[in-house]
Amino acid sequence: MTSKVAEETLGYEQARDELIEVVRRLEAGGTTLEESLALWERGEELAKVCRRWLDGARARLDAALAEEEGGAADEADAE
Repeated sequence: MTSKVAEETLGYEQARDELIEVVRRLEAGGTTLEESLALWERGEELAKVCRRWLDGARARLDAALAEEEGGAADEADAE
């Protein structure tokens, strides 16, 4: 397995691509139970990395939209 440091440095696209590969290998079968469990655990870690990236992106979008709405309200008040 990877360390927390390596996991935290994964970009969204890297984590997503690796997760796709993990899912492909699990769906293909042919792995031992131990290998399947290791793949599953890695997939869970990668899914969490992706979720953190997506949550961060959502927060940034929400903040930008709030600023835009606040700016529009300030302009309306000025008129």
